[in-house]
Amino acid sequence: MTNLEQSVDMRVPGRWRVLRFCGPAAMVSVGYMDPGNWATGLEGGARFGYQLMWVLLASSLIAMLLQTLAARLGIVGRMDLAQACRAHYHRPVALALWILCEIAIIACDLAELLGSAIALNLLFGIPLAWGALITGVDVMLIIALQHYGVRKLEALVAALVVTIGACMATEMILARPLWGAVAAGFVPRLDAASLLVAIGILGATVMPHNLYLHSSLVQTRRIERHAVAQREALRYNLADTMLALTIAFFINASILALSASTFFERGIVVTELRQAHELLTPALGTTLASTLFAVALLASGQSSAITGTLAGQVVMEGFIRLRMSPIKRRLLTRALAIVPAVAVLVHAGEDGVLQLLVLSQVVLSMQLPFAILPLIRFTNTTSIMGSFTSPKWLRGVAYGAALLIISLNAWLVLRALGPEGALASAGAMRWVFALLGLFCGALLVWITFSPLRLTQPHKTPSQKTENVLHSGGDDRMPAAADGTLHLR
Repeated sequence: MTNLEQSVDMRVPGRWRVLRFCGPAAMVSVGYMDPGNWATGLEGGARFGYQLMWVLLASSLIAMLLQTLAARLGIVGRMDLAQACRAHYHRPVALALWILCEIAIIACDLAELLGSAIALNLLFGIPLAWGALITGVDVMLIIALQHYGVRKLEALVAALVVTIGACMATEMILARPLWGAVAAGFVPRLDAASLLVAIGILGATVMPHNLYLHSSLVQTRRIERHAVAQREALRYNLADTMLALTIAFFINASILALSASTFFERGIVVTELRQAHELLTPALGTTLASTLFAVALLASGQSSAITGTLAGQVVMEGFIRLRMSPIKRRLLTRALAIVPAVAVLVHAGEDGVLQLLVLSQVVLSMQLPFAILPLIRFTNTTSIMGSFTSPKWLRGVAYGAALLIISLNAWLVLRALGPEGALASAGAMRWVFALLGLFCGALLVWITFSPLRLTQPHKTPSQKTENVLHSGGDDRMPAAADGTLHLR
């Protein structure tokens, strides 16, 4: 991503050198426990008990696979996913992928905005509108920390993840879920009633913009360009990814289990996050449960907002070579996300917030294939990956995961367009959505089977001189005059 590239020197000898590889996956993992995950987990647990626990597990395994591929692309190909799309697809295709990715980032920011605003309201009684504005100060923290290096950002995010984990572990002790029922939830079951929530869980767990971010963050580690060093980096990044996403899985599973044990078993219908917060105290017999719920929700929203801003910069610079300062990037995304949030609050009140959060995660799931398929293709291409091209078994598993996601999305779209679907009475809008679906389907076919342009990504003069600038191994990053946080 800019001045952060190769800013952490991995050539330092010592027993604990391996710890310097840790960090990128922790940054990425917060996207797997953002407020959108809370919404889908709470709704899934309250409506279907432990039934969708298997969806969480399957989604987490898919996430581990895809994030590993993203790290491989960054370490070996020395490109992030956005740069690779620009380099190897024709411009109109790359622009279409960029627009879809920006829509996903806005949907993610919508979840962060609503989740953080609700958490501030629950903790301090701050009105939701003011809470949404206050959450914008997170970007100021990014600007402040950019002077101290990527390791400081990683440490902050890791601390927030630990906070979320500690809160949810305590909630599990208080809730005492039925562990036999939890185990039964890992047996696959899916019907029309639970399809929307299942797809929402998938979209909340496997975040498309995280693939772009991870493939860029791993390049902050300066490693030698020979096969032995690359193989070592791949091995340690695999361990980093597995550990971070396993922690994220347990946090998400605890959210679903908390909702199932507290609400589903008592026959309580949960329609908003505030309701879940208020019901925890009488259900579990202590105000600590409600307080921890709000603290973890706030930590979730703020940590994912930080990485969401970084991902937005990676995507914008990689696809269209446009650099933007974090505050401008944050304000742009937040402005686009706040419109649907305010509209829902005005027309549906807080009762519509949970449904909007779930819908935002469905949008993320719909965008997933447009990030997954290019990633699989690039890591399967010898001219990009050399001897580190994905083996056949890995290709088969990756394409199988992509096919599963595409099939679930197609099922949802067909149901919505059907005679009894949500768009059955939408008139002309129904045909608009149908045409949009056909366009997206054609685009998926194109990015899967069209020949790649085997060219090298454009390097700016500043990027060409980065190795000289960072030859001392200092992981601090001087800020640009406009405050831009350079990550590639």
